[in-house]
Amino acid sequence: MSEKMKNFITRTIFGILFVIIMVGGIIWRPDSFILLFAIITGLALWEYTGLVNDIKGVQVNRFISTVAGVYFFFAVAAWCTGIAEGFIAFVPYILTMLYLIISELFLKQENPINNWAYTMLGQMYITLPFSLINLLAFSVTSETNPAYNWLLPLSIFIFLWANDTGAYCIGSLLGRHKLFPRVSPGKSWEGSIGGAVLVMIVAYAIGYINNMTLYDAENQPTLFSATQSIAEWMGLGLVVVVFGTLGDLVESLFKRTLGIKDSGNILPGHGGMLDRFDSSLMAIPAAVIYLYTLAAV
Repeated sequence: MSEKMKNFITRTIFGILFVIIMVGGIIWRPDSFILLFAIITGLALWEYTGLVNDIKGVQVNRFISTVAGVYFFFAVAAWCTGIAEGFIAFVPYILTMLYLIISELFLKQENPINNWAYTMLGQMYITLPFSLINLLAFSVTSETNPAYNWLLPLSIFIFLWANDTGAYCIGSLLGRHKLFPRVSPGKSWEGSIGGAVLVMIVAYAIGYINNMTLYDAENQPTLFSATQSIAEWMGLGLVVVVFGTLGDLVESLFKRTLGIKDSGNILPGHGGMLDRFDSSLMAIPAAVIYLYTLAAV
């Protein structure tokens, strides 16, 4: 068996396992959803801090940065589920951030500004987006036990996977015009359009099926998205396509700046955590803004 075929088989097997874990963790139950994304947040932060610590003159506190990020994710989840009320759940996180800033006074590092900058970048780039996914999964109300609604967070990843699939297939066949050659020479406008079209089809299908099953036997809404029209679902798909593509380009710029091909090797054939979740780091915040803006108008 050739090396190329071995790599293809490895990539396929781990790709299928990845999808099974993601889909199963999201739809099974709320605590599996929270645990899954807390682990993803921690692994992504650990990978990120390891990468930036290889930069000359940079030495962020890898352990504390990772623990703080995971804690922030749990704090947001606790607030969204009604376990914690008000501001108090976020106090330990804020104190930890203050510690990471003040500690540079005593560590005598070569360039403390770099350490501050890369520490905060990790929290903004990784911790915040993953934590915001809780706002999609749980409705923030005054109820004691807000309902867990798995369709919206799952749909973000379905749209991203559909976009990647459509972009790869159409780009391989018809790709001629480079989308952003300075950062990612492999992406084409034709591929991006193909991915967007496929996502629109998938979004229409999800909206249509969802609107056919709005209520259960007790006449209660079955999904958080029950009030969304098909057009709003397609709008969400378009938002995910645009910002998912930008997220991919941002991570490509990050890797190009560091001079690396993959962010890690935790997923054989698929690279590291940032390689797998780069699109979602921009798509999740954009989806939250889109959906909560719809809810406000």
